[in-house]
Amino acid sequence: MRAAYAAGAVSVGQVVEALLALLIARGADPTWIERESDQTLRARADSLQQVLRDRGIAELPLYGIPFAVKDNLDVAGRPTTAACPAFAYTPDETAATIARLLDAGAIYVGKTNLDQFATGLVGVRTPYGIPVNAFDADYVPGGSSSGSAVAVAAGLVSFALGTDTAGSGRVPAAFNNVVGLKPTRGLVSNHGVLPACRSLDCIAVFALGCDDARTVLDVIAGFDPRDPWSRAVPRAAPSATRVDGAFRVGVLPAAQREF
Repeated sequence: MRAAYAAGAVSVGQVVEALLALLIARGADPTWIERESDQTLRARADSLQQVLRDRGIAELPLYGIPFAVKDNLDVAGRPTTAACPAFAYTPDETAATIARLLDAGAIYVGKTNLDQFATGLVGVRTPYGIPVNAFDADYVPGGSSSGSAVAVAAGLVSFALGTDTAGSGRVPAAFNNVVGLKPTRGLVSNHGVLPACRSLDCIAVFALGCDDARTVLDVIAGFDPRDPWSRAVPRAAPSATRVDGAFRVGVLPAAQREF
């Protein structure tokens, strides 16, 4: 899509109009808890098209790419519910990862459904309706990041963010046949994430392919002093992936390998 933008084969405005038509055709959709208005999405498209005219998109790796976020991540001025209306609050600050995506030119579409408070692996523990499995409506969508996985699998967005504490990203990704990437703890900032378990929570990336997931990860990865688990270290040192000569492998005692 980005190559098509650069070549002038398609405009952000055209992509947004196609997206709006798809969203309208689906009607009331439990994939979403809250979605940006048509006017807001068109305004974002207009601003990005002006950026293209003014300075090009070489420095915007996610230019014009639509995305969604699980509704336990903060977006300034938009309610965060964690699928619990009585708990809902409206943050003043956008989550660090979402801010990075917007700075990279991506288009925020809205908040997706989830198992309440991100506690569940089936995707049905929500008062906002059950997101429909993209391949078979008789099956659960998986959770807790159900809406994010379905939004990508159904082609509503190019990628989505969720969270993964104990499978909440990888399980719905598997159930909907998309890539679910759980980064190493501390690689991606959790600032602006409503915690389920602070010491285990990770931002999850949903995409149709590994290359897309890696592109998103490259944008959102980075040290953030506001996150106490954030790491100011390289993703992987070359020496850690190269073996010179013989090496030894450590194996736990048998008693410690019994579950």
